[in-house]
Order: sequence, then C-alpha cells, then structure tokens
Amino acid sequence: MNKLKVMLAASCAYMLASIGAVQADSSNFAGPYFGISASGYGLQLAGQSNAGVGEPTEDVSIGQVAPVTGIEVGYVIPVGTSFLIDMGASYFSGEAQLEYHHDSVKNGTDTLAPKNVTFSIDDLVNYYVAPTLVLSDTSSLYVKVGLTEADIGVTGDITSPSNLSGTTWAMGTRTVLESGIFIKTEAGYTDYNGISAHGKGTSIASVNSYSAEPTVAFGTVSLGFRF
Repeated sequence: MNKLKVMLAASCAYMLASIGAVQADSSNFAGPYFGISASGYGLQLAGQSNAGVGEPTEDVSIGQVAPVTGIEVGYVIPVGTSFLIDMGASYFSGEAQLEYHHDSVKNGTDTLAPKNVTFSIDDLVNYYVAPTLVLSDTSSLYVKVGLTEADIGVTGDITSPSNLSGTTWAMGTRTVLESGIFIKTEAGYTDYNGISAHGKGTSIASVNSYSAEPTVAFGTVSLGFRF
C-alpha cells in the first residue's frame, strides 16, 4: 500500500505542476458517460475472536484474489482547457468471506457445542470525485478519491454488524476516441472501517466477540461511452 500512496502523491504533484502547461481540448472528455469494468480484487481480512474474559484471543487472516465485474456512470466538467472534474458512481459485484472455526466454548457452567461463524462482504458501491489532467486531445491522467460502501452478511448465532464504509484512493488514465468510446485503466485501494459482532447467547455465548479489518487493493480496466 505504501508504494501506491507514493505513486498517488507523485501523480497529484505532477498534475498540479502541469496545470496551465498542457495545451489540449478538454471538451473531448466533457459530459455524461457510462462504462462496464473488469477488475482484479485482492482482499485482505484480518480479524480476531475472543471467547470471553480470561480466554485467549484467536487471530484470523485471509487473503483472496478474485475477478470482479462492475458498471459506472458519471459526468465530466471541464475547468479550463487542460483540467477536468470527473464525478460519478460505480458498482462492483463479488464476494469474499472470513470464517472463524470454534471449538466448544463455555457459557457459565455449561459447555456449548462447537460453532462456526462467517462474515461475507459483497456488493461494493463507490461514489467518487476524480480531478483529471488532460494530456492530449484523446488522453488524460486522473487521481480519484471516493466513499465506498459494502454489504455485510453473517452466519452463525451472532449479531449483524453495520455495513462497511471506507475511503478509496486510485490513479488511472482515460483515453477517449472520436466516436465517444473510451478506455480507462486504474489502480487503487480501499481502507474500510472495522466491523464487529458478538454471540446472541443461544448457541454462541454473548461473551464471544468477533471483529475484522478489511482492506482491498484493485486494478481495473473499463470500456465505456461518452455521450
């Protein structure tokens, strides 16, 4: 993640330094657009489970890489001849899971049977703003910041946590053809807030707690049309 942060910072500095120096037609990029995307998502889930006071804490970590498809819609506003503001939203489908496998646990004087707990993360929605530097009449460079939300599902006798939210940072390029068709390439990451749950007390004691810290890195290629 540190390398990507450095690249994003360098891209921002380059864009700021280049404003006014680039001579291009920003109107080629302006207006509404729609696109479909294919992504490679790397998900890291680090979590903990605890059976109560005096019991050891178990650490769980899982990494998954999966292809993800999505759609995006947005609107590009020219700011001068060489700078754009791109505002939009995207939706990505896909799922990743973090599983906790428990041996028997104690609830007071009783011993409960082993139970498994699963967190699932799916349906990512991103709302973003992407300052864009026009490099030529057909190509541009952008950095993106956005709010990403995802649905959380659980299995097992545990409470349901709130849905995920996090901040997405990315950088990419966009090439627009005369026909209005465009191609975007993008790399970025999303740092989500933590999620937590605890047993409901039926088959998993309420003193049992579970937590997870998801982080996503991704690379995306999009094909779309500017209206």
